[in-house]
Amino acid sequence: MTLPATSLQSEFATTLVDEWARAGIRDAVVSPGSRSSALALALLQESRIHVHMRLDERSGAFFAIGIALASSSPVVIVTTSGTATAELHAAVVEADLARVPLIVATADRPVELHHVGAPQTIDQAQLFAGSLRYFLDLPVAEVEGRGHWRSFGARLAAESMSSPRGPGPVHANIAFREPMVGPVGELPPGRSDGRVWHEVVREVGVFSSAKKRFLEVITGCERGVIVLGGNPLRAVDGVLALSEALGWPILGDTRAIRREERFGTIAHSDQFLRSDRVVDRLVPDCVVHVGTPHSSKTLMKWNERLARAGVPHLFLDPYGSFDDAERYGSHFFAVDPDSFGNDLASAIASPQADTSWRQIWRAIDRAAGQAIAGDLDGLVLTEPGIARCVFAELGSNDTLFCSSSMPIRDVEWFAATDASPPRVLANRGANGIDGVVSSVLGAATSGEGRTVGLIGDLALLHDLSGFVWGSKEEVPQATFVVIDNGGGGIFSFLSYPDLIDEPTFERGFGTPQRIDLLEISRGLGCHSLEVHSLSELRDGLALCADEPGISVIIARTDRSENVVVHQRLADAVCTSAEALL
Repeated sequence: MTLPATSLQSEFATTLVDEWARAGIRDAVVSPGSRSSALALALLQESRIHVHMRLDERSGAFFAIGIALASSSPVVIVTTSGTATAELHAAVVEADLARVPLIVATADRPVELHHVGAPQTIDQAQLFAGSLRYFLDLPVAEVEGRGHWRSFGARLAAESMSSPRGPGPVHANIAFREPMVGPVGELPPGRSDGRVWHEVVREVGVFSSAKKRFLEVITGCERGVIVLGGNPLRAVDGVLALSEALGWPILGDTRAIRREERFGTIAHSDQFLRSDRVVDRLVPDCVVHVGTPHSSKTLMKWNERLARAGVPHLFLDPYGSFDDAERYGSHFFAVDPDSFGNDLASAIASPQADTSWRQIWRAIDRAAGQAIAGDLDGLVLTEPGIARCVFAELGSNDTLFCSSSMPIRDVEWFAATDASPPRVLANRGANGIDGVVSSVLGAATSGEGRTVGLIGDLALLHDLSGFVWGSKEEVPQATFVVIDNGGGGIFSFLSYPDLIDEPTFERGFGTPQRIDLLEISRGLGCHSLEVHSLSELRDGLALCADEPGISVIIARTDRSENVVVHQRLADAVCTSAEALL
């Protein structure tokens, strides 16, 4: 059997795409290039997969992360060869640490063009080593391998979601030889029922030994807490059930759990655990950790202090990961927290804890919320107030995507409990500010309601190419609230300002830029406006909700004043909490 090389490569690419569609993949991000043309054409001709064309590979990869976070499904990324593939590295690292499923398909030169100075040819095989769930280095397609093509596509999809290490990025480095495209003949036969070639099912029950050991460890622990970190791809109903059965409060990251009063989650622990009096009073017998690490450094220090005092720390993770940066974990349970929590809740006949334990946490949290509201719910534009306002203006069908550094922290610390809070997403795997604009727009393609990005001025400038859209592409509707404090606000909270003179600090860490964000966003085709008060911000959000495409709201603040505001809020919260003890 002999097929033209052009046809064979196109058939191979089309077979991979067909398997991805059978596996339920519905989105692909493609950056234009010649060497990847066979894959790009196969995707563009596949009606079951929505293709997003993005000019900048780096931006496109973070755009894919946004789609995957919002949809909880794998997204395909396609690039041409050479430096284009290197542009993906930061996003692959983020996807690895944040457990975001991506299928990275990089086109490569054939073996005869390697190590001879051929253009756009680099060693792509080990480009993402250490950050992948699975890797395939595929040579130019040959007729003898046709029987394996469907397995390749199905395995990539399966490993991105069902790897023993959890969801994450997989990489297929695929060599293509010129000419890359041609007519597509009959594909290798697939499963007759239309299903994917490989279906992977990982069992999450039975927990008899784990349940027995967990109950042994917490025996006698009447006053515990559950720390629920960010993990938007996992369900938390079982954790809520366990909290109710034990009578233990949940210190829940906003990325992992809706901040609803009825769940009894504690919203402001980062603020009131800064008080030594509160910390001395709220000493649990046990701490249970669920999900990826919580965003609060105050909480981390509190946990470390408890561990030094001998309080056991139990970690529940479906993939057996050691997400324990301070190494204070005493017990690690490789279980699905949702199923395991429901199982444990059923096994606990009645609440083990003194109900006054959770009541005092709730009372302190309510007092903290009142102190924050008394300071922020006015008209003055402050960074904590902006975060609180944006969160409050969104509903349960909406998505708030927060940049790293201060925006995610301000939402975590100061957003109020709400009857219908929005979903909160963030790139908190590697905690960088690169690619945030693109991730917000990626999330906007999958959301049912509004998508609002809360970001800083440097994060916006870092990813301006995310605003660049082809004339043939549908621009998603999203609103960006940009806190413009003239540089890197988080550095003002660190030790640098006290150690060096102001000019050196400003040049080396504050890094104010010359760009006017309002003008540059308008120049990139965004509906843009500036607000000067919280009432104007609310009006601006309402106005932008009806605007098609991308809207940008600029809110200018002062970095030095921001430090003062944060300290004032922390003092007010601690004072209100201490008054209850």
